[in-house]
Amino acid sequence: MAKTASVFTRVDPKIKQEAEGILENLGLSMSTAMDIFLRQIVINNGLPFEVKLPSQKPTCLNSLTEEEFDKAMEEGIKEVEEGKTIPLDEVVETLKKERGI
Repeated sequence: MAKTASVFTRVDPKIKQEAEGILENLGLSMSTAMDIFLRQIVINNGLPFEVKLPSQKPTCLNSLTEEEFDKAMEEGIKEVEEGKTIPLDEVVETLKKERGI
């Protein structure tokens, strides 16, 4: 089928540049990537990924008082001592799934 429709959109130039670099490494043009994206929308009858706000924001070190920081560190050490840890490979997989990392 001949491609005759056009899609025009405005995007942040920095994001576009970064995306083009990644696509180039994948051997894809922006046009091909957009075609894949639109096809996935049709196949999935919606966006091909989940769009949501994170359920919990990470704690920012600068937002903690010294006492809050010390308490958080103590809690973390206690959890390690109690064996309440998660293997690194599981953490990596969870981050990949939940955060797209």
